[in-house]
Amino acid sequence: MIGTAQTMQLDRSPGFGVYIHWPFCAAKCPYCDFNSHVRHQPVDQERFARAFETELATMRARTGPREVTSIFLGGGTPSLMKPETVGAVLEAVAKNWTMPAGIEVTLEANPSSVEAERFRGYRAAGVNRVSLGVQALSDKDLRFLGRLHNVEEALHAIGLARDIFPRLSFDLIYARPGQTPEAWGAELEQAIGYAVDHLSLYQLTIEEGTPFHALYAAKKFTLPDNDHAADLYALTQEVTAAHGLPAYEISNHARPGAESRHNLTYWRYGEYVGVGPGAHGRFVENGRRTVTIAERMPETWANLVEAKGHGVTGGEILTRSEEADEFLLMGLRLAEGIDLQRYEALSGRGLSSARLSVLQEEGLVAPVGNARLRATTAGMIVLDAVVADLAR
Repeated sequence: MIGTAQTMQLDRSPGFGVYIHWPFCAAKCPYCDFNSHVRHQPVDQERFARAFETELATMRARTGPREVTSIFLGGGTPSLMKPETVGAVLEAVAKNWTMPAGIEVTLEANPSSVEAERFRGYRAAGVNRVSLGVQALSDKDLRFLGRLHNVEEALHAIGLARDIFPRLSFDLIYARPGQTPEAWGAELEQAIGYAVDHLSLYQLTIEEGTPFHALYAAKKFTLPDNDHAADLYALTQEVTAAHGLPAYEISNHARPGAESRHNLTYWRYGEYVGVGPGAHGRFVENGRRTVTIAERMPETWANLVEAKGHGVTGGEILTRSEEADEFLLMGLRLAEGIDLQRYEALSGRGLSSARLSVLQEEGLVAPVGNARLRATTAGMIVLDAVVADLAR
């Protein structure tokens, strides 16, 4: 078993995370553009566990010794993994890097693949935080979203997770077809009532290449317009803050101290290793921030790992300017904002005072003391435009 059931104290250090991608799902959701695959024959989990172990060792050779601040098993549907598979992967991480006691270890789970015995197996293996893909507390909307579970199964999974794991989060999708502010507010109140310490609340977006993209283009359904979606976003901030789960990032809400340490590593522009089919990594190698991108097809990735020790097929070394732009894009998603001195160190220049003044007058950004800058609630809604303006 890895670590203990302690909650890691959060500071503003970027951290060093390990992301493990399990690419298999029982069914492909029509809105999803993640690297997930359905297999109608049993997956050879032992083979994939060995491949994860091999690729982790290769990544250790590239990063050198580090202390891992978080591990995240994402997908796909990691709750389709056997507890023994999860245990083998976590032991492989511990074999390659330093693992402090109490490290945050998150596993994504779908309510339709949840059972008490498997959850207890994950807990024994070292998982101490579960993120459940609930997505809606409406059976009608769950069917629309292509989910395999219903509300009753979702609530059962939430209860199990709450009993077995020290920390629990779940996802909901809003701005669904026909969703009113009243209905969304009531659903949020219900969700918060299940004693979670973290909620991820995402606006439904139409991603190219998904079944929803074709259906939306064919006008098979409509989504709330921009003004309606903005009202739903504002309501989300109001309701969660009133219940002690304020937004610490555009789509993520937590009780103080319960923020996702792993996701904070991304948003604070820390380093992370990505292992598995389609996984991305970003870490400093030979003094420069390096991007790794793995082969997306699971079986092809496994073949590559067995042949040469890793499945990385793409990547690049970022320029200082690219690093600074990414730092802005990620950091301004956070309520805490960005460290201006760190931006200057990455980019070699400060932000334009003229552009900052305009954005402040428009109510889109605000200083935090003399050292930090954050996006306002209004700025969060148009964050891509704010970042593009600042990065010029």
